[in-house]
Amino acid sequence: MVITTNCENETIREGEKLGRTLKPGAVVALYGELGAGKTAFTKGIAAGLDIGMNVTSPTFTIVNEYPAEIPLFHFDMYRLESEAELFDIGWDDYLDRGGICVVEWSEKVPGIFAADTISVRFTKTGDNTRRIEIKKD
Repeated sequence: MVITTNCENETIREGEKLGRTLKPGAVVALYGELGAGKTAFTKGIAAGLDIGMNVTSPTFTIVNEYPAEIPLFHFDMYRLESEAELFDIGWDDYLDRGGICVVEWSEKVPGIFAADTISVRFTKTGDNTRRIEIKKD
């Protein structure tokens, strides 16, 4: 599925639509350059999961946890040097906790994703417009 959004609020709404469909244990891999809309989309996923907290990028903490009936684990791989570092912080444990794992900068850790991972690719097509391609297996 390919979507075009014209502002940040539209990107958030598209994330919310996806968030409403996610089941416990889902992994969403986000790809795209800086400022492409990954965090805005994750805010929408959180809204779709009925998480009322402010979602921010976990660039310096690597992962932010948002408790809810189905918790959200929001990862940012930008500062990781290798996939091994992700396992050092407990990637497998997060997968086993029954929440939703959303991973920004997924291109940094391509070997960690299972076949059923949902891939979301963001392309800036203008100052405010984004092309968002969602692939579900």
